[in-house]
Amino acid sequence: MTGSLGPHLPGLLVLVAHVQRAGAIVTPHIRYLAIIPEIVMLGGAVLLLVAASLVRRPLRISVATGATLAISAASVGVSLWQWFDVMGHGPFTAVDHAVVVDGFSVLVNVLVSCAMFITTLVADGYARREGLDGAELHVLAMVSATGAMIMGSANDLIVIFLGLEILSIALYVLAAFNHRRAASGEAALKYFLLGSFSSAVFVYGIALVYGATGSSNLGQIAEFLSKHVLVSNGLLLAGMTLLIVGFAFKVAAVPFHMWTPDVYQGSPSPVTGFMAAVAKAGAFAAFLRVFVSSLGLVRADWQPIIYGLAVVTLLLGAGLAVVQRDVKRMLAYSSINHAGFVLLGLQAATARGVSAALYYLFAYTFMVIGSFAVVTVIGRKGDAAHDIASYRGLARRQPLLALAFVVLLLAQAGAPFTTGLWAKLQVVLAAVDHSVPLALIAMVSAAIAAFFYLRVAVLMYTPAPTADTVPGSQPPAESAVALFGSSTRRGGALDRTRTMAETQPEPVDDVRAPQVAPSRPVWTGTQRQAAALGPLNASLLLDDDPVTLALFGGTVAGAGRTLEGGALALESGVPVDGAGERMLVGDGTGGGDAAGGMPIVVRAVGAAGTVRVPVLTAVAIGICVGITVVLGCWPGPLISFAHHATLLFVP
Repeated sequence: MTGSLGPHLPGLLVLVAHVQRAGAIVTPHIRYLAIIPEIVMLGGAVLLLVAASLVRRPLRISVATGATLAISAASVGVSLWQWFDVMGHGPFTAVDHAVVVDGFSVLVNVLVSCAMFITTLVADGYARREGLDGAELHVLAMVSATGAMIMGSANDLIVIFLGLEILSIALYVLAAFNHRRAASGEAALKYFLLGSFSSAVFVYGIALVYGATGSSNLGQIAEFLSKHVLVSNGLLLAGMTLLIVGFAFKVAAVPFHMWTPDVYQGSPSPVTGFMAAVAKAGAFAAFLRVFVSSLGLVRADWQPIIYGLAVVTLLLGAGLAVVQRDVKRMLAYSSINHAGFVLLGLQAATARGVSAALYYLFAYTFMVIGSFAVVTVIGRKGDAAHDIASYRGLARRQPLLALAFVVLLLAQAGAPFTTGLWAKLQVVLAAVDHSVPLALIAMVSAAIAAFFYLRVAVLMYTPAPTADTVPGSQPPAESAVALFGSSTRRGGALDRTRTMAETQPEPVDDVRAPQVAPSRPVWTGTQRQAAALGPLNASLLLDDDPVTLALFGGTVAGAGRTLEGGALALESGVPVDGAGERMLVGDGTGGGDAAGGMPIVVRAVGAAGTVRVPVLTAVAIGICVGITVVLGCWPGPLISFAHHATLLFVP
């Protein structure tokens, strides 16, 4: 046998060699320093998970928190090292041009790493309060952050999709992390179903763009469009449209925002803040790079779509936030409105627009994580006390916490001396260069949005209602009162039949003078004006609201329920938790959810009740407030950072 093959053996060896060369897998050269922030974040998550699996009991929350803080700080450090390297040697691509390292990607890495650091501080107190031991929460958050960082550095549509899935799958699990709450599982299910659908749409868009241009690499797509004129561009337009749908879902742009209110409301509060910051940062980073960098030559085809998305996102987000009474849902619609502002920078499709969008994302990250840190604290054990009535009188109970929340809310409204003002100013100026009507719509939506921010701020500085409050006047005592006629109780119901004029004291020698203490009018006007303004004030300040009266005392008759002495009693009575705190369960009659009257579940916290603020959560709130105010008064460094990131943006 061997002898018969002898003459043919050299030829067979040559054939085998050719087959091996033809079937060999060519691996690209990997420059690991180009992806060192992602390696640190993901590698740290893997090491923490391995360490947790090697111990017999669940890893202590203090160990998981300390390790995650160290990993996040290391990621910030290597990202800043990359920044100086790029500044000195210029941007470059790596991993067969699938990853780009430039100022844009470095800024996203710094932003996501900072968000991970602050979220870890907030999550520590939440996990201790809810009794959630182990490192799973931190590991999942770091994996999700890695996905956002990959999206910011990706130079290929396929890599963007991989980053998107890494980001999203971890968030699906995080949304359902508090297994003791049914709302958390419901939020995760909604997020998963709609997220899976959007991912399928996004992949289909990638396939169509590949079919139209012959490549999924962003640089090669831009080069193809610069050298070729498509006779029929229907395939490319369809692909771009599906990509926009996929990105719009992740950034919660209308009409692809349906998941946002329910998911924000049901998810654990620290996860909601992380989701609002990191998911938007990663998705908008990829959105900007794909459409401004790669598809910029065909911007005339996609700019009208972004224009329409920005308009409806701005108006619907601000309009629906006004009617919410659950603070987490209000902040959810607020995040939709903020997404509309970032879309202004994308729609401009200029270096100024990209710089403004990056600045807005950076400023918004600290504002929203700080806001949800306060919401986490006020939510108390069970993370359910998020009705707006729970915030009334907070300034008297805990002035520093209320002041921090007011600063963060006003920053989101665009108040002076905060980063919110500069963020809105930057994107509006970028929009003015190309579309003045769009800029005007943005300013109108900002004015609408200011209402619900200011309403929460005013409620926190409004004293709790008392049984002897006399609306329409301000007594010599310290407690403030409402503005309309007297509030007497007849048969357990509020009676507001007396007018403002009747409450004013008359001369003491007049036999008709009412026997009430002298009072100072807080507002003067006609009886018709008082009649219109009184109910409005009572509605805005929730004076006769069932949940407010249940929280702070009072008696109101209702259909099938009564509110007495700080408790809401249904037919079956009032449930009491293990700590002795009364749980108030309403049927949505007093406001509820604007969309469908979801049940109101709040926790009774008397007018003098306070909430415990963990040390690390207080540090997180302080960092967010400090950055918001300091960089608002001194905006130069952050504006320069965003500007240089745009200059180094590789087209």
